[in-house]
Parts: sequence; structure tokens; C-alpha cells
Amino acid sequence: MDYFSLFGLNKTFELDLHALEQVYKQLLSLCHPDKYAGKSDFEQKQALMMASNVNEAYRVLGHPLNRAAYLLQLAGIDAESEQQTHFPTEFLMQQMQWREDIEEAKQNNDHEQLLKITQEIQNDFDLLIAKLNQAINQNDDENAAALVRQGRFLDKILAQLQEQTH
Repeated sequence: MDYFSLFGLNKTFELDLHALEQVYKQLLSLCHPDKYAGKSDFEQKQALMMASNVNEAYRVLGHPLNRAAYLLQLAGIDAESEQQTHFPTEFLMQQMQWREDIEEAKQNNDHEQLLKITQEIQNDFDLLIAKLNQAINQNDDENAAALVRQGRFLDKILAQLQEQTH
């Protein structure tokens, strides 16, 4: 059973995250291992496996890049294949510039500049997600896969910046 079916959702990129969370809580309450503490070893293992599957499905569907990669995977496309390492020069140059700007702001202890860079990257990430949605809706799998790979870079930088600014 695929993750969308597990949650009773249509296989689409755009999801109601609130609805996803509600179904997640319902599913987890049904199969939480604590509810099976007095049951047989088999039933306990089944509950643990189901809870693990529900948690993984929620992790995948709850993040736009994971969800896009999963949708592509369901279509037989490995968006994150190690053979797919080509990125547009403009994208790579932007990554290098951001890294330099971040390093400079950190050296100068310029919290305001770090927040500004974070917002710029977040805006680019949001734009990328909109393009990814469009590519998936148009069945432009090659472009969608490239956008997933690019999005991983932006997501990683944002996570690093959030660690540093909080």
C-alpha cells in the first residue's frame, strides 16, 4: 500500500497538511505499540511495524521535497539517483555566493544579515516548490526530478541557517 492510500489521500503534490496531520494522529492512535503491550509478540511486532510505516509515510508526505520524490518514485523515476548530478551553472553559482555571504555574516557576527540571507533562500525555496508543483501537475517528470535535486540543496542550507539563527 502506498503512503497516499494509507492516509486516504489522492496522489497529488498539493496536500492539506492539516488534514494529513489529523489522519496521522488517528492512524497512530490505532496502531501505537503501547496499545498492544498485553498482546502476543506477533501482534506487538505488527503494531510496531504499522506505527513505523505510518511515521515514515507522514515524514514523506509532510515535506514537499520528500512528497515530490515519492510521487516520482511511484511513477518509476528516481529523482535522487546518483547518476543525476548535473545542475545549471546559475544555480551552482548562487549556492556558492550564498555560502560566501553566510560565512562573511557569521564572521562578522551579523545576525541581521543571516536573517536576510535566510529569507532570500526561503523565497527561492518557495518559488522552487511552486515550480515543482507545476512540473508534477504537467507530468514533466524530468524537470520535477531536477527541481527535487535543487530543492535538497536549498533545504539543507535553510536547515543549517535555522540552527545558527536559533
